[in-house]
Amino acid sequence: SHRIARRRTKDHLGVQGNRPERIKKPVPGYPEREQWTRQMDFIMSCVGFAVGLGNVWRFPYLCYKNGGGVFLIPYLIIGVVGGIPIFFLEIALGQFMKAGSINVWNIAPLFKGLGYASMVIVFFCNTYYIMVLAWAFYYFIKSFNATLPWSTCDNPWNTPSCIEIFHHEDCLNGTIGNTTYGNMTCEELADGRSPIIEFWENKVLNISQGLDYPGSINWELLLCLAAVWVMVYFCVWKGVKSTGKIVYFTATFPYVVLIILLVRGVTLPGAYDGIMYYIKPDWSKLGEAQVWIDAGTQIFFSYAIGLGALTALGSYNRFNNDCYKDAFMLALINSGTSFFAGFVVFAILGFMANEQGVDISQVAETGPGLAFIAYPKAVTLMPMPPVWAALFFFMLLVLGLDSQFVGVEGFVTGILDLFPGKYYMRYKREISVAICCLMCFIIDLSMVTQGGMYVFQLFDYYSASGMTLLWQAFWECIVVSWVYGADRFMDDIARMIGYRPFPWMKWCWSFITPCVCIGIFLFHLFNYKPLTYNNTYVYPWWGEVIGWCMALMSMLCIPVSVLYKLCRATGTFKERWEKLTKPQWGPHHLEYMAPDTDIKSLASLSASTEDNKVIIFESGM
Repeated sequence: SHRIARRRTKDHLGVQGNRPERIKKPVPGYPEREQWTRQMDFIMSCVGFAVGLGNVWRFPYLCYKNGGGVFLIPYLIIGVVGGIPIFFLEIALGQFMKAGSINVWNIAPLFKGLGYASMVIVFFCNTYYIMVLAWAFYYFIKSFNATLPWSTCDNPWNTPSCIEIFHHEDCLNGTIGNTTYGNMTCEELADGRSPIIEFWENKVLNISQGLDYPGSINWELLLCLAAVWVMVYFCVWKGVKSTGKIVYFTATFPYVVLIILLVRGVTLPGAYDGIMYYIKPDWSKLGEAQVWIDAGTQIFFSYAIGLGALTALGSYNRFNNDCYKDAFMLALINSGTSFFAGFVVFAILGFMANEQGVDISQVAETGPGLAFIAYPKAVTLMPMPPVWAALFFFMLLVLGLDSQFVGVEGFVTGILDLFPGKYYMRYKREISVAICCLMCFIIDLSMVTQGGMYVFQLFDYYSASGMTLLWQAFWECIVVSWVYGADRFMDDIARMIGYRPFPWMKWCWSFITPCVCIGIFLFHLFNYKPLTYNNTYVYPWWGEVIGWCMALMSMLCIPVSVLYKLCRATGTFKERWEKLTKPQWGPHHLEYMAPDTDIKSLASLSASTEDNKVIIFESGM
C-alpha cells in the first residue's frame, strides 16, 4: 500500500504515449505489494499448486472406472464450461484488485464472506493435506534399506495371517486344490494379508478400533510431520521472492520422475494390458450421471478452485499481465499432467497384475491406497526395489510440497491483507507464517495418533469436500456476473490485458458455470452417504456432526456475513444494497485506470482526507 506523492515537478512525470506516467513514491515504512521477479515465477507457482497428488492418484482411477478414454469427453466439456472460466476468474480478480482472498471481494463488499469462506477451506486443506506428505516422507526414509520393510512377513508388526506370495491363481485353477501350500490351505490363503497392508495399517498408522479410540502418538510419524512443516515454513517465510524460486524445482522435478517411471513401466511385462485397460473406451458409460459428476468434481479438485490461493498468486502479477492466456495454458498443463500420469500408473498396475496373475481391476486403487499399498507392492516385484521406491516417494513428497506451501502462502496473504500499512512491522510475514504453521501442526497431532486416519478422513470428506468447493464457485460466479456485472468485469480485464476476452467467458460466468456448480452440488447432497473407513467401519453420529460443522463453517460464511452487513446498514433496502455493493478501489486503480474512468467511482478509495483529495485531483489532471 502506498500514496502518490503530493508534490511533483516536471522531472517526476514521464511520457508514455499520450498519458502521463505516474511515479509512485512509497511512504517510509509502508511496503509496496510484492511482485513476481519474472512472469515465469507465477506460471510455475500455479503449476506447482494446481498440479498435485490428485492428478497422479485420483484422475487415472476415475478414468479407468468411468469408461476409459470415454471419460475424457465429460471431463473436457466440464473443464471448458466450468473449470477454465472460474480458474480465469480467480486469477484475473486477484490481479485486478491486487489483494488476497478476503480483500479481493472489495469489488462487492457485501459479499466479503466469500473471502472468509475460502480462508476457512484453505486452512482446513493445509491442516490435513500435509499428512500425506508426512506419510510419503516416512516411506521415503524407509526406502533406504537393502530389504524394503513392507516386502517381508518377518517384522514385529506382522501377524500370523501375513503371506508374501498368495498363489491365488493356483487355487483358482485347481493346481493346489484343497491341499496345503506351505503351512496353509487355499481357504486360509483367501483370508491372508499382504505385508504391504500390514506395514501400512500396523506400522505406519498403527490404526485403532475407531474414532473414539485415539490411542498413543506415533513418534516416528510425528518427527516426519515436524520435518515437513519446517520445509514448508522456509519455503514461504520470505514471500513470493523465495516461493517463486523454489517452485522451479518442485514443479518440474515430478515430471522428470514421471517420465523415468513411464520409460521403466512400459518395458515391464503386462504394461500394454494395463495401458489398454486405462484408455479402452466404454461408450455405454456416457449415459450414466455418476460419470459426469465424477468429471465435474475432479475438475474442481484438480484446478484448485475456491481455495483463494489462485487469487493470492494472481495478486502478485503486474497489472498489465495477460492472465487470459495464462489461464488457458495452466489449464492445459493441469489436465495434460493428469492424463499423462494415467499411463505411468496403469503401466505399473498392469505389470503388478501380470506378476500376481490377477485381473487389473483387483489391483487398481485410488488415493492413499494407490500411493501406499499398490505402488509399494509393485516396486517389490521390480529389480532394485529400494531405488524405485525412493524415487517414487520423493516424487510424491515434492509433488505435494508445492501444493502445500502455496496453499499456506494463499492463507497468509489473505490474513496480512487485513492489516494495512499502518500496522506494518519488520518481521510481520515471518511471524504470521510461523503462527499459521504452528496452529496447523497442533491440530495435526490428532492425525499422528492410532486413531489419526479416522480424523484425516473426516477432514478430507467434509472440510474441503466437493460440496464446499462447488458452493464457493457458484457464489463467485453470481457475485462477479450479477452483482458487480459481467460486462463491467470484462471491461476491467480489457484495461489490464489490452483486449476483451471471448464473450464465452461472460456467458459461462453468468449462466452455464453456476448451473453446472449447483447441479453437481445438489447431486452430491441428494446422494449423500455416511462416511465409512474401508467400507467396514461406520463413523459414530458425533463424528458426522463434527464433519458437517467443518463443512458449514465455510458454507455459512457467505449468507451470514450478507445478513449481518445488511442488518447493520441504515436506510431502505435499496440504499443499503447500493452502498454495500459499491466497489472499494485501491491506490493502484487510480494509477492504471483509463483517463475517461468515472472519477466519482474512484472517490470511494477511502475516507475523504486531504491526501485523497490531492490524489483524485491529480488523476483528473
